[in-house]
Amino acid sequence: MDTSESSTEPQTPAPAEDPPARRGWRRWAMDTRPLRRPAYRRLWSSTVVTAVGSQLTAVAVPKQVYDITGSSAWVGYASLAGLLPLMVFALWGGAVADSVDRRKLLLVTNSGIALTSLLFWVQAAAGLESVAALMVLLALQQAFWGLNAPARNASIARLVPAEELTAANALGSTVAQTGQVVGPLLAGALIPVIGLPELYLIDALALCVTVWAVYKLPFLPPLAGQAKRRAGLREIVEGFRYIALHKVLLLSFLADFVAMVLGMPRALFPQLAAETYAPYGEGLALGLLFAAIPIGAVLGGLFSGTFSRARRHGWMVIGAVVAWGVAITGFGLSDSLWLAVAFLALAGVADMVSMVFRGAILLSAATDEMRGRMQGVFTVVVAGGPRLADVLHGTAGSAFGPRAAVAGGGLLVVAVMLGLAATVPALRRYRV
Repeated sequence: MDTSESSTEPQTPAPAEDPPARRGWRRWAMDTRPLRRPAYRRLWSSTVVTAVGSQLTAVAVPKQVYDITGSSAWVGYASLAGLLPLMVFALWGGAVADSVDRRKLLLVTNSGIALTSLLFWVQAAAGLESVAALMVLLALQQAFWGLNAPARNASIARLVPAEELTAANALGSTVAQTGQVVGPLLAGALIPVIGLPELYLIDALALCVTVWAVYKLPFLPPLAGQAKRRAGLREIVEGFRYIALHKVLLLSFLADFVAMVLGMPRALFPQLAAETYAPYGEGLALGLLFAAIPIGAVLGGLFSGTFSRARRHGWMVIGAVVAWGVAITGFGLSDSLWLAVAFLALAGVADMVSMVFRGAILLSAATDEMRGRMQGVFTVVVAGGPRLADVLHGTAGSAFGPRAAVAGGGLLVVAVMLGLAATVPALRRYRV
């Protein structure tokens, strides 16, 4: 019998029986145990649909802005228009997720995102050609997403047992990275055939599937015994205080911040494609550089059976960030496009490992009443870090040259991460 809507009691997954030892190639393949749990399977299935659909909108918005203005600068301004709402509402959304039924919050926010995609379609189909309208809709969409992401991520720990958290994070991260590869390629193929407005409509229809999947989830109210709370500034500050008091959480955030801000070189891809790798064809080089990290991350996810059962989560994060720094350094030193792509793919594998174990630490080291706020901060770090990196690398690339900036950033990642691991032992001692 389906009990997804028959009880208002908080749902907690039953401990899993010890699975039989996997042999041969199965030891290397992705751990799919969480998919045996109907609630998690529904949440994951909705992610499969929207991972591609959301990328259609992510391509359509800058394309439409550029078609209207003919200016890449306006494309950048439009991107920034969504950043502030995302950061503000992610922090607030984390506090909300800790105070209400997370299923209801997911229903409201996914419906809001779907409505926004429908409005994107309406303005495009009507030929409005207003950059201001696009920026307002983008800000609204990112606000809903900021409210949605903390609740979605915090819910995972209520849908699978603790020993399956790393596997669940690997499954989710792999789908997200696959969407970043398939979505833009599909958008590029569809625009000449069906037109740009229809990309928004496809995303809106895909989000209806997500709303239905969330509707079928069990109720996820605060656990029994937790004091009722508001979701205001005090609760947000309380979340930051909680991070400061739990060094393993603080270090997990810093690890991602270090890797992304110092070591994410995507702002230099156009210059590298036009100069260093021009003999291979600028268009080919640019496409390969942007695709390499997500492809590496997908491959890392597909073979996550090699690491998803590791218990020393802290060391896995440290090792992954250091490996990311080494791979980025190798990329910066590469004259060959194919060698550069290989290094970026290796960086993508390292990034996948880091994502899986940082996510598991946030879910396992924080109490349920704090998980929403932890995921809110996580969303801000993930969204803000690469954008800060764009500014830092763009400035350093102009001053020292793109390859020196990339290699220097990779070396800084290695040095800073090893320094943090040596001076603050909380992360390297953390295990489950």
